[in-house]
Amino acid sequence: MVTKLKGTEAATLPLNQILAGDCIAEMNALPAGTIDLIFADPPYNLQLKGDLHRPDNSLVDAVDDHWDQFTSFAAYDAFTRDWLAAAKRLLKPNGAIWVIGSYHNIFRVGSALQDQGYWLLNDVVWRKSNPMPNFRGKRLTNAHETLIWAGRDETSKYTFNYEALKALNDGVQMRSDWVLPLCTGHERLKDANGDKAHPTQKPESLLHRVLIATTHPGDVILDPFFGTGTTGAVAKMLGRDFIGIEREEAYRRVAQDRIDRVRRLDASALEITGSKRNEPRVPFGQVVERGMLRPGEELFSIGSRHIAKVRADGTLIGHDIKGSIHQVGAHMEGAPSCNGWTYWHFKRDGKMIAIDVLRQQIRAEMEADQAKTH
Repeated sequence: MVTKLKGTEAATLPLNQILAGDCIAEMNALPAGTIDLIFADPPYNLQLKGDLHRPDNSLVDAVDDHWDQFTSFAAYDAFTRDWLAAAKRLLKPNGAIWVIGSYHNIFRVGSALQDQGYWLLNDVVWRKSNPMPNFRGKRLTNAHETLIWAGRDETSKYTFNYEALKALNDGVQMRSDWVLPLCTGHERLKDANGDKAHPTQKPESLLHRVLIATTHPGDVILDPFFGTGTTGAVAKMLGRDFIGIEREEAYRRVAQDRIDRVRRLDASALEITGSKRNEPRVPFGQVVERGMLRPGEELFSIGSRHIAKVRADGTLIGHDIKGSIHQVGAHMEGAPSCNGWTYWHFKRDGKMIAIDVLRQQIRAEMEADQAKTH
């Protein structure tokens, strides 16, 4: 699928395709300012010295492929600067990037990100619930990898679906340490010989969390180190578009076959919990103006411990306080702040109803009116 882009240049994007070739050259050939999010899993530059064996002398299938080998740190740093520069050119002004790495490379990548003007937002520790043990017993078991999330620059209004992540985490604010298993079992892709198709295949759960957190359906996600296509598979399932870049033919073949088997979720399943900050602002005075509550009507705190009356200007009055729904609630509770919308209730037919219900009614009407204009 090739999509026409609006703007000054008659540009096209190869959406939902895997591009064959060097990631820097392929990124430089794409139109600037067209990508919403980049997820990058660059070579780790592990610098392995010889084979690694288990205690039973069996060989560990370590990352020793040619694409992970660089002649020096200087060569790796130059490669990192080049691909990050190409990536930044592609991001929209409000775009963002995620980069994942191990202790071998992530600190060098983080420095390069800052040097090029990316704005670091978070580092996330992916703690593996089933890490590979340290067979030689000479170091700690390496049980995590680090992800860096950064905006294109300091002014970027990046996407962050806070409420969706909170819902994903049983209603608790999502932290920056994520406990997720390695890619194993049926998810681990195999080649014709039954061996791992790629040594560093990432679990779909990791990409699911990244895309739910920082993209919307219809966004374009670029993965310049596509491998066996985890980013593309999850993007397709979640209703996002992707562009993959991969120079190894064997990986492209496995990735394409994998993505072809993925079913895109229907529109209702793609809906996520929206951020309250993005909802239209409704002053309490509108509730009074529209007659949903009348001046003089009493409002009650939870448990009816405190009572206040509605005033004609949308403020409340208690026995010793006048002010907004938030100010009066905070004063009566002796608290520094209070969400008056959930604190205050009114009575209808003998039932206590939070005044937030009235705000949601107004918001629903505003959204319906807005939909009619589009």
